[in-house]
Amino acid sequence: MTNPTDDLRITNIVELSSPARIIDELPRDETVSKTVLGARSAIHDILTKKDDRLLVVVGPCSIHDPVAAIDYAKRLKEQRDRLQGDLEIVMRVYFEKPRTTVGWKGLINDPGLDGSFRIEDGLRIARKLLLDVNDLELPAGCEFLDTITPQYIADLVSWGAIGAARPKARFIENSPPACPRRSASRTAPPAMSVSPSTPSWLLRSRIIFRR
Repeated sequence: MTNPTDDLRITNIVELSSPARIIDELPRDETVSKTVLGARSAIHDILTKKDDRLLVVVGPCSIHDPVAAIDYAKRLKEQRDRLQGDLEIVMRVYFEKPRTTVGWKGLINDPGLDGSFRIEDGLRIARKLLLDVNDLELPAGCEFLDTITPQYIADLVSWGAIGAARPKARFIENSPPACPRRSASRTAPPAMSVSPSTPSWLLRSRIIFRR
């Protein structure tokens, strides 16, 4: 018998539930669908210069606590409503971006933050959180780092960033989800001047740009 030379570090393989199954378990309602489609249309108009407002993608770089994320979303929704004449605000809801290059791999891959890698739970937690954010009539943006996980959540995403420095992400960029998107490896245009009433914490938070 030939000695094995492949998959030497794999101890177990567990099949994930299909995207269709999880989407059926956690479906969109009309409010969520309107939020996603409305924001996608608005973002398209901004990027094609039909709308002179600023697109602002703001929020946690790496979601680890859904309860805290919803608290943030409610606060951000207040600012979205107040500043909607100047800004199209989208909440940044990143699930696959760990805070460091080693260690924890993000909420989808390790929702327990303990190395248990309960990906089935992580996918459901991520989808439920996106449903809850959109149900507030606050659109969500995600960064797509994998070719599999977008199949579970992309219908709830209004803005997608793609880490094109990674080979898998380059595949996504060439076969993208339906939402407007940008390559995360490209430099965003600089922040533009906005209303003096814009909160300083909002201006400090990640991406503000117009094309």
